[in-house]
Amino acid sequence: MFTGIVEETGHIEGVERGDGGTRLRIGASFAPERGASVAVNGACLTAEEADEDGFEVFVAKETLRKTWLGGLAEGDAVNLERAMPADGRFDGHIVQGHVDTTTRVAEIRQIGDDWEYVFEVPDGYARYVVEKGSVTLDGVSLTVAELDKDTGEFTVAVIPETRRVTNFSDKEAGDPVNFEADIVAKYVESTVGGALDGFGGQ
Repeated sequence: MFTGIVEETGHIEGVERGDGGTRLRIGASFAPERGASVAVNGACLTAEEADEDGFEVFVAKETLRKTWLGGLAEGDAVNLERAMPADGRFDGHIVQGHVDTTTRVAEIRQIGDDWEYVFEVPDGYARYVVEKGSVTLDGVSLTVAELDKDTGEFTVAVIPETRRVTNFSDKEAGDPVNFEADIVAKYVESTVGGALDGFGGQ
């Protein structure tokens, strides 16, 4: 499990594509243990080889299909977060690292020292995007500040510190991001939906 609080921005140092998936070499200040989980742009991946300069991960076909990790190239910045320890501090929201789909940046606005990022609501996920609710975008835990149902877009506020320590400083309109809906919203939908189905069938 993750929290959506990015530890640091790593950089892609190598990309090896094959029929079964893609292997990435990521430069980072930490060396995770072999087999440890690391969220890379919000996708939970398993660390393989690691040293003091970074680590390698393998991205399977299904993950490539759900994310935009397949579009990464050498030099690209990626958001990194190691799995939360059992006694760790919980600062963001529950993030599984199971990316649902991708979306795109629609607009970026600077408001004083802060920033507003506008994103397209992904097809089929509008029910999970609510004002003041949580979303994970490229592994960053963010709160929906505004939802425009007419345009199908939602806005999040990004403070200078978040922009500094994530790849959001590199984003431009049209760029893709990985999208993970709030797992709590999914459970509520499943529970309430099941209850209503049962009620309607009586």
